[in-house]
Amino acid sequence: MSTEAIYLDYAATTPVEPAVAARMAEVLAMRLGNASANHASGHAAHALIETARAQVAALVGADAADIVFTSGATESNNLAITGTARLGLARGAAHVVTLATEHKSVLEAVRALERQGIAATVLRPDSAGLLAPEVLAAALLPETCLVSLLHVNNETGVAQDIPALAAVCAARNVPLHVDAAQSAGKLPLNLDGIALLSFTAHKLGGPQGIGALWVAPAHRGRIAPQMLGGAQERGLRAGTLAAHQIVGFGLAAEIAAARQASEAARLVMLRERLWSGLADLPGVLRNGRPGAAHILNVSFTGVEGESLFTSLPMLMLSTGSACNSQSGEPSFVLRALGRDSEQAQSSLRFSLGHGTTEAEIDSAIAAVRAAHARLWNASPARLLPSGAKGEWWVGEAGAERLGTWVRIALSAPGGTVREARFQVYGCPHVAAVCNLLQQRLPGRPLAALAPGTPEEWRTTVGAPVEKLGRFLIIEDALAALTRSPS
Repeated sequence: MSTEAIYLDYAATTPVEPAVAARMAEVLAMRLGNASANHASGHAAHALIETARAQVAALVGADAADIVFTSGATESNNLAITGTARLGLARGAAHVVTLATEHKSVLEAVRALERQGIAATVLRPDSAGLLAPEVLAAALLPETCLVSLLHVNNETGVAQDIPALAAVCAARNVPLHVDAAQSAGKLPLNLDGIALLSFTAHKLGGPQGIGALWVAPAHRGRIAPQMLGGAQERGLRAGTLAAHQIVGFGLAAEIAAARQASEAARLVMLRERLWSGLADLPGVLRNGRPGAAHILNVSFTGVEGESLFTSLPMLMLSTGSACNSQSGEPSFVLRALGRDSEQAQSSLRFSLGHGTTEAEIDSAIAAVRAAHARLWNASPARLLPSGAKGEWWVGEAGAERLGTWVRIALSAPGGTVREARFQVYGCPHVAAVCNLLQQRLPGRPLAALAPGTPEEWRTTVGAPVEKLGRFLIIEDALAALTRSPS
């Protein structure tokens, strides 16, 4: 297996295409003025921006005049949702509809609107992650001013049937906003029935910090700007335009469009190769119906998610959306699909891209299988290790649903510990304490084990104080030791 780290987090961000980086450097070296300025260097910047605007528009099948540049998909989502809902409120249409598995930039915007007096309906998908058209239709009210839906889910890769959902909205004259951050440049897009479309450069080989919102001509009078100042972007987004970023976005869009079909077929093959290499592992579940070619989300039931993730330093991936993977909380997306907390917490998101190779997929399979085997053999699914004969004392505490479970088995002929064995479902710090005690316990009398206190263990392994409760479960397992039949 290769010793180099393998990047499998393309859904979080893609490496900038070399040609894009080179072109951006060229633009930065030019003596450009402000694109709004009425002189030669300003005109040069404006011309570069308008060329890029046409490239970006072509990626999604739009007219260049309808593209509004933003700082990224998060800003585009906020502009689309808040800008539409506030004007809706002013005319008495104060209701928005969205899905529980949306990106947080949508859900948090909707929650903020609720605090301002705008009603919201948050629908739940089915177990495959899909929203049925009839469910959406039932949620629409006379006062609904916007429906906001994610085309491709950033955690599971599930792709909604946007044409069918757009038809429902069109039949009721309700504007539809689509977050296409994970689908632009990857899946065909049809703007029929859509009022607003968000996407971003850094998901398709462009730079971070630049995105776009497509606004249908019919919707221009129904959206208010959120960034105030100058009259840039036809009054919808004030601020000096960053020519180098926009040029990079344009070239990245052109490259993505040229290879979209061939790349999608290649990534489907690699995604299924990865799944085939993991599918026979005990406790493995595939999350969501296969959709976008570049995302595979897998739950490894029976092993603790943080321990699995930290056992894979050679793989750069996420335990969910990159926006949420540092929180330690189970994925709200997977919970909405019906996964329990343990299944959601044990999930890994593999996302592939232009640089992914078959060799990398095979190396990733080998790494995950090795890490899974080690953790599975120590999990609650396994009984006391074979060979455990003679006078053994066994204690157990915790539960998988609590995130920590420990079983301790001590061989103690004559009342003195000769061997200690641990089975663990827990975070890396819990595993480290169990390894520590496995070394400390032999030679100690059962009547006075005294292998230290949970606070001492926490300090020794360098765990944050918030994890002290997990070490109390280890202490409980020691206290629960009882003699097991030979």
